[in-house]
Amino acid sequence: MSDPVEVPIDDDVIRLGQFLKLANLIDSGSEAKLVIAEGLVRVNDEVELRRGRQLRAGDVVSLAGHSAVVGTA
Repeated sequence: MSDPVEVPIDDDVIRLGQFLKLANLIDSGSEAKLVIAEGLVRVNDEVELRRGRQLRAGDVVSLAGHSAVVGTA
């Protein structure tokens, strides 16, 4: 797996579905729904099935061998 890329966010929290798109791990919101429902997304090394999961700075999201860490703006 590659080293996580830091992706800054403007607020204190961001929803998982939004972050996947912001981090360019997926192309669309509908794709987020699918990959999360299929159990392909991990947050802090645990499978996450909630698209609305609130992420905070330091959380690491992984999908298909790529990782992104939530940063601050």
